Amino acid sequence: MGDPKKTHKHYDTPAKPWNKTRLDEERIIKERYSLKNKRELWKAETTLRRKRKNARNLLALPLEERLKREKELLGSLHTLGLLSREATLDDVLSLTSDSLLERRLQTIVWRKGLAATPKQARQFIVHGHISVNGKKLDRPSYLVKKDEDGTIAYHKNELFFDEKKKVKTKEEKKADFEDVAKKMEEAIPETAKIKDESSAKDKSVKDTKEKVTKADEKNKTEEKLELNIEVKEESDDKTKDVK
Repeated sequence: MGDPKKTHKHYDTPAKPWNKTRLDEERIIKERYSLKNKRELWKAETTLRRKRKNARNLLALPLEERLKREKELLGSLHTLGLLSREATLDDVLSLTSDSLLERRLQTIVWRKGLAATPKQARQFIVHGHISVNGKKLDRPSYLVKKDEDGTIAYHKNELFFDEKKKVKTKEEKKADFEDVAKKMEEAIPETAKIKDESSAKDKSVKDTKEKVTKADEKNKTEEKLELNIEVKEESDDKTKDVK
């Protein structure tokens, strides 16, 4: 049974953690549904893996026993809105992780237009602004039942947000980056021109300062020479008077 204080993991980690193809797919799904981390994706995959395993085990049973037990499996998936009432065990095997992620409270709040982006939907839920069946829910990973779709609403006060805001795709982000790079390239000649003008001004100011400095030094030198001449003349006059 184990220690109840030390709960076991509710998900299975990938067998090949550094598979590039799988890493790229996981990154795309994580960005699309604005998941907090990849553990949330692994939990969904593990849940579906167990459902598919149950379906395969049921297909191996005799017909009478299988008909009795498959109603429970198909009924639980129908309650979550993953399958219709006419679904069969073969439909269970075709379920993907996207099917389960679409039933998360975070995704449904976004799909219903209660938030502009999946990330904002997560923020609204965590901050306690969303209710289901009149009860506040703060778990973005809550799997919404089919009969609860119409009960999802704002808790107490209605929130307002920019409806024009949307999630940018990878191509749109790349286009924005190219626009910024193009503007920077266009701004480089102007920047160089301004830099040249400023350097020319600095040079002219420097030359002016040097000219003023040289003129001051010249004036000081001339004043010293005049002073020395006057002193010499005075000394000569005094020498004559003494004689």
